[in-house]
Amino acid sequence: MTKLFHDRNRSNEPTLPPDRPDALIGVVLASALDTAADANPARQRDREQAIVDLCQTAHFRPVGLTGPFILHLSVSGHQGLVFDVRSEEDEPLHAQLISLTPFGRLLKDYALMIDSFEAAMEEGNRSKVQAIDMGRRGIHDEAADLLMERLDGKIAMDRPTARRLFTLICLLTQRG
Repeated sequence: MTKLFHDRNRSNEPTLPPDRPDALIGVVLASALDTAADANPARQRDREQAIVDLCQTAHFRPVGLTGPFILHLSVSGHQGLVFDVRSEEDEPLHAQLISLTPFGRLLKDYALMIDSFEAAMEEGNRSKVQAIDMGRRGIHDEAADLLMERLDGKIAMDRPTARRLFTLICLLTQRG
C-alpha cells in the first residue's frame, strides 16, 4: 500500500491551497500488485510524482461533497476501479466503482508506450524518445477524457487531474 500526503510545510513548491473544496490532500494506492510495480524505480518515481502533483494542484470534487479529500484508489477484482473518497480525517464519504473494461485498450497501449520509451531512453535515441513521448501523451489525453466521461455527474475533475489519475490507474493495473 502506498500513502502520500500533501506536506503543507513545503513552501518552495507551487501549490494550490490545500483547504479548497476540491483539493486532494492525500492519495492512498492499494493493490495486490503493488510489489510488482514497486520493483521498477522509474515507475516508483512516476507514481510518487503523480501523487505529489495531485496533492498540489488537483481539482477533484465528488458531487455534493466539500473537501479537502483523501482519495483511496484501488482495483477491485478484475474489472473494477474504486474511488474511495474520504475526509481530511480519513473518514469514508463516498465510494465510486467504475469498470476498467472501457480502459482496456488504452491501458495496454500505454504500457507498450512506456516500455518502448524506456528502451529508447536506454538506447539514447532522442528522436525516437520524442516520437514515443508524443504518442504517450496522446494516449494519456484520450484516457483522461474517458475517465472524466465515466465519472461525469459523480466526480468532477479537470483534465490534468484525470491525466495524473490515469498514471496511477496504469501503475495499479500493471502485472510486473
